[in-house]
Amino acid sequence: MADLTLTIGDKNLSSWSFRPWFLMTQAGIPFAEENIKLDRPESRKDLNEKSPSGLVPFLTDGDTQVWDSLAIAEYLSDCFPEKKLWPTDKQPRAFARSISAEMHSGFPSLRTVWPMMFTRSDLRHTTSGGVAKDIARVDDLWTQARSRFGNNQANDQGFLFGQFSIADAMYAPVVSRFLTYGPVEVSGASARYMELISSLPAWGQWKAGAKAEIGA
Repeated sequence: MADLTLTIGDKNLSSWSFRPWFLMTQAGIPFAEENIKLDRPESRKDLNEKSPSGLVPFLTDGDTQVWDSLAIAEYLSDCFPEKKLWPTDKQPRAFARSISAEMHSGFPSLRTVWPMMFTRSDLRHTTSGGVAKDIARVDDLWTQARSRFGNNQANDQGFLFGQFSIADAMYAPVVSRFLTYGPVEVSGASARYMELISSLPAWGQWKAGAKAEIGA
């Protein structure tokens, strides 16, 4: 396999970039990082020249380019089966894929009203009906994953399905939003999950990069 290059946007703002970056970093998949700053005069030109979709993120593997965070995650799962990026058993894998796809296509109010601002933690914001509904749904999914699958693993490490998976990477930006705009009222299981994700070295590395970008 050729060396992998992951092209991402601004670390403070680009939630979709965070997902595959967090996945690869936490899973120990080596890659080179390329950054295209967004909302700059030259951004559109750079994206059109380099990105197959005109957006970030995208992954380059030799002559192969993969775009869209979930497609990148699936490609990495194919390339690195030993990393077990999805749960091994069929039932938890189906649930993990379902909640990852729901994250990919759903939660419109949460995305719109609470955009990712990774370096901030003091933006308490009144939740609209739509945001409150999205928070409750995320809380329910996390709680279900932990109670049905994570807690049942002999080597449970506290992730949604016991071991780190693509589902954790897909929901990592939601943890960021909850920390930025919260506090949010979630179950004890969800609160512990947020503490775990935000304490990981990969989280700290991304945050350091985000702070460096904005000069904080």
